[in-house]
Amino acid sequence: MTFLSGSAVRASRQPGPAWPPYGALRSVKLAEVRAVFSPECYRRSTGRALGGFGVDVVLYGAALAGVFAAENPLVQLGCGVLAGVAVAFLFVWAHDVAHGALFSSSAVAEVLGTAAMLPSLQMYRLWAYGHNKVHHGFTSFSPIDWIWRPLTPAEYRARSRWQRAVYRLERHPATCGLHYLIRVWWKGMVRFRPPDRRRRAGYRWSKLGTLAFAVVFSAVAYRNASGWVGVAAAVVVPFLVFTYVIALVVYLHHTHPDVPFFTDRREWGATIGQLACSTVVRSNALVERLTHNILIHPPHHIDTRIPYYNLPRAYADLVPAFGHHVYEYRLGWSAVRRIFSQCQLYDFDTHTWHRFAEVERGKRGRRTRR
Repeated sequence: MTFLSGSAVRASRQPGPAWPPYGALRSVKLAEVRAVFSPECYRRSTGRALGGFGVDVVLYGAALAGVFAAENPLVQLGCGVLAGVAVAFLFVWAHDVAHGALFSSSAVAEVLGTAAMLPSLQMYRLWAYGHNKVHHGFTSFSPIDWIWRPLTPAEYRARSRWQRAVYRLERHPATCGLHYLIRVWWKGMVRFRPPDRRRRAGYRWSKLGTLAFAVVFSAVAYRNASGWVGVAAAVVVPFLVFTYVIALVVYLHHTHPDVPFFTDRREWGATIGQLACSTVVRSNALVERLTHNILIHPPHHIDTRIPYYNLPRAYADLVPAFGHHVYEYRLGWSAVRRIFSQCQLYDFDTHTWHRFAEVERGKRGRRTRR
C-alpha cells in the first residue's frame, strides 16, 4: 500500500519482490475478494441514507438562498460556487442510489436519484446506463471503459494541434473538468443514443426532464435573482463547479503513476480492474463524510451493493487479505500535482507513463510497477 503525502512517497508495509503483484490477481475470482466483507458491510439503513440526502439538500438550499438573497453579484457568484460543491455531494449520493445500494425499491431509487441529479443537470437513466455497465463492468480496460483513458504517445502525435491542446487541458489539474464536460456529459449523455431501441423512450424522457428543470430553474433565477447574474450563479456556476469536482474525483480514483490501464484482454481481469485499478484517497473525517466516502473506492468497485456509509468498514475488512494490492494516499495539492504531471500519456504495451515533454523530446517514460 503506497501513501503520497505532499511530495513524499512511502510504503506503509514492506512490499514483496513482485510489488505490486496485480498479475497474481488474474487467478483470483471477484467472489473470493467479496467473501472478506462481513455481513455488516451490506446492512442498509434507510434513515442513514435519507439523512445523508437531507444534509446535501440543506447545504444546497442554503447556498441557493444566498444566491437569491444577496444583492452583490460577487456574493451571488460565491454562493453559486458553494452550491456547486453541494451539487457534487448530491450527485455522489445519487450515484449510490443508481447502483441499488441504498433502497430495495427501484421506483424509490429512480425518483430520489433523478431528483438528486437534477441540480447537476445529469440524466439519471443515461448516466446509470454508462456508469454501471461500462465503467464498472470493465474498469480500466480501455477499449470499453473510456473514462479517463489516456492517449498513447503515437495517438497523441497523430492528433491535430487543436486536439492535442484540448487533451492537454483535460490532463491539467486546473482544467480537468473539460474531460467530464465533453466526453461524459455531452457525448455520453446529451448526444448518446442507446443501441437498445426499447430503452430510447425512457432515455429521451430523462433528457427532456433535465432540460425542463434547467429552463424552469433558469427562468426563476432570472426573475428573482437579478437577471443573468442570477442565472449564472444559480445554474451555470454550480454546474461548472460540479463538473470540475467530479472530473477530478474520478480521475484520482483510477489514475496514479503505479496503477495500470489495459488494452489486452489477456492481461486484464475483473478482479484486477476492480481491486488494483481503484485507489483510496484519504482526507479528514469531515470531507470523507460530506463526500459520502466515495474516495474509499476499491470496496465500492468490488461490490457496488455496499452502501456508502459502510465503505470504511468494508475497507477495514479488505486490508488484511488484499490491502497490498491497493494504493492509498493522502489528498493534497502536491500529491494531485504529482499525479497529473506524471500521468499524461500511456504506452499500453510496456505499461509506461510518459510526460508530454518526454514525448516531444524522445525521452523514456516511467514504467508502471508490476
